[in-house]
Amino acid sequence: MEQVTDHSHLISERILNAARELFFRHGVKSVTMDDIAAKLGMSKKTIYKTCKDKQNLVTELVLSELKKQLEDMHGIRESSTNAIHELMQMMQYMGNKFQTMNPILFYDLQKYHSASWKHFKSFREKELTGFIEDNLKMGMKQNLYRSDLKVKILARLRLEQVELAFNPEAFPPDQFNVGEVQVTLLDHFLQGVVTLKGHKLVNKYKNIEEEEE
Repeated sequence: MEQVTDHSHLISERILNAARELFFRHGVKSVTMDDIAAKLGMSKKTIYKTCKDKQNLVTELVLSELKKQLEDMHGIRESSTNAIHELMQMMQYMGNKFQTMNPILFYDLQKYHSASWKHFKSFREKELTGFIEDNLKMGMKQNLYRSDLKVKILARLRLEQVELAFNPEAFPPDQFNVGEVQVTLLDHFLQGVVTLKGHKLVNKYKNIEEEEE
C-alpha cells in the first residue's frame, strides 16, 4: 500500500511540474490536458487517476506555488540583515521567478479559474500585505526608511504594482519582460521610501558610487 501511495505522489509531482512549465510559458487557457499528457509521455487516463480535471489541476498547482512562495519569503526574511537587504533579495527572487512567466497566466486565472484566483487573492491579502507592512515597519525602526511612511497605504500600493506588472494592457508581453518590470517597479518603490542612510545602503548593495549633496 505504501509503495502505491508513493508512486501516486511521484506521478502527481510530475504532472504538476509539467503543468507548471506549460502554464508559465503559454498561460492556462491555451494548454489542454492533451498537451500535458503529451509532454509527460503518458495517457490522459493516467493523469485523471491523480487529478479530477483541469480545474482541479490548476487549483492544486496554485496552492503548491503559493506554499512554495511563502516558504521562500520566510527564508528571505530569516537570511536578511536589514529591511533593505530583505527587499533587495526579494527583488532578485522576483526577477528570477517571473523571468520566463507569461503574464497572461494571471489574466487566465482571474477570468477562467475563479476558485484558484480566490486563493491567490487571499494569499495576497493575508501573507503579502503582512510581509510588506512588516518590512516597512522594520525599515523605519532601523532608520533606513523615512519615519513618516503611511505603512498600510504603501503596502497596498506595492501590491497594486505587483499586479500592474502582469497587466498586458499596461505592459504588453511582446514589448516588456515581466521579470524586468517587476524588478524595476520594486526598485522604484524602494527608492521612494528610503532615508539618506538607506539610499547609501541601497547603492552599496548595487555597487554604485555617487556623490551625495
